Amino acid sequence: MIPLYQDPVFTFRFVEDRLIDRFHLADVWAGKKVTVFRWQADAPNQSGPELTRCVVGEGGWVTVCPPLPVRKGGGFVVAVQPD
Repeated sequence: MIPLYQDPVFTFRFVEDRLIDRFHLADVWAGKKVTVFRWQADAPNQSGPELTRCVVGEGGWVTVCPPLPVRKGGGFVVAVQPD
């Protein structure tokens, strides 16, 4: 089944410090390229500098290398690259 609409941006926000080495994207096929941006808690409408480009693996899992440190209240935004 092909979705009628797919949001090209996913936002992850955390209430505690974390080291992110892997995350899951629902309904994104393996092989899709994504770009990870730092999400700034003090400027929620602005993303920070590009951190890394990754490829979605089987089951929607994305491995981040090197792991991404996220501070309490912060997070990251993942943009799915168009075909």
